[in-house]
Amino acid sequence: MPQLADARIPLLDGGHLKLLTFNLQVGIQTSAYHHYLTRSWQHLLPHPKRMRRLDMMSEVIGRFDIVGLQEVDGGSFRSSHVNQVEYLATRAGFPHHFQQLNRNLGRIAQHSNGLLSRLTPTRIEEHRLPGTLPGRGAIHACYGAGPDALHLFVAHLALSHRGRVRQLDYLSEIIQPLRHVVVMGDLNCTPEQLHTHARFRASLPLHPVRPLLSYPSWQPRRALDHILLSDSLEAGEVRVLDHLFSDHLPIAVDVRLPPACLQAMLGSPPRGAR
Repeated sequence: MPQLADARIPLLDGGHLKLLTFNLQVGIQTSAYHHYLTRSWQHLLPHPKRMRRLDMMSEVIGRFDIVGLQEVDGGSFRSSHVNQVEYLATRAGFPHHFQQLNRNLGRIAQHSNGLLSRLTPTRIEEHRLPGTLPGRGAIHACYGAGPDALHLFVAHLALSHRGRVRQLDYLSEIIQPLRHVVVMGDLNCTPEQLHTHARFRASLPLHPVRPLLSYPSWQPRRALDHILLSDSLEAGEVRVLDHLFSDHLPIAVDVRLPPACLQAMLGSPPRGAR
């Protein structure tokens, strides 16, 4: 199958970066609340249509530069032993991918976050987020070097308020000294709840990216999936994508990078630098 990436405009064309975040619920089709019960077996057992769903997802995510994934399987019985991060990267034509295994249930399930990238990261770090129940994490990818490098975080936060507060405290500590930052993922909280966390708001001023309703996917009522930008980054087009089987909708943002950040990512000093 030809890759959509083949027809894309050049990377960083005009200083633009196309970002997408998507909680894909390990490829389970959900379009009503009762499916959480009637299709719950798919969290443990393989489904014959799961690979076709992944192929359809890859056709969509192949249009972006960097994709953050949540609720992907790293290769277990339920996913027919397919590492979904690697599979999507291959099908969509991403040269770089990273899987963070957050909850290892052995052969039954490999709960993970994922990062797909057309740009080469300078480094990638894993963070185990604090919480009463283990199994939440964040991926920290750095693009470029020096103070103007771009720092991108892919996170999946806890369901409980207390757990999220601890996890946002943890992320705030890392983000606070950084200049150009993107935090994206299923944060399991609304923009209003994020604004009540003073420490996180101080570390990342929550530059106003228009919140989009992403959950539940069949009748969106809540904005739980986010792409948050530091105030040094400019958001262009912000949109929610069509239903892609999961109980969450994908969120996309076109980001314009400041010249110094763009130069740092391209590996050359900004004009006038010595």
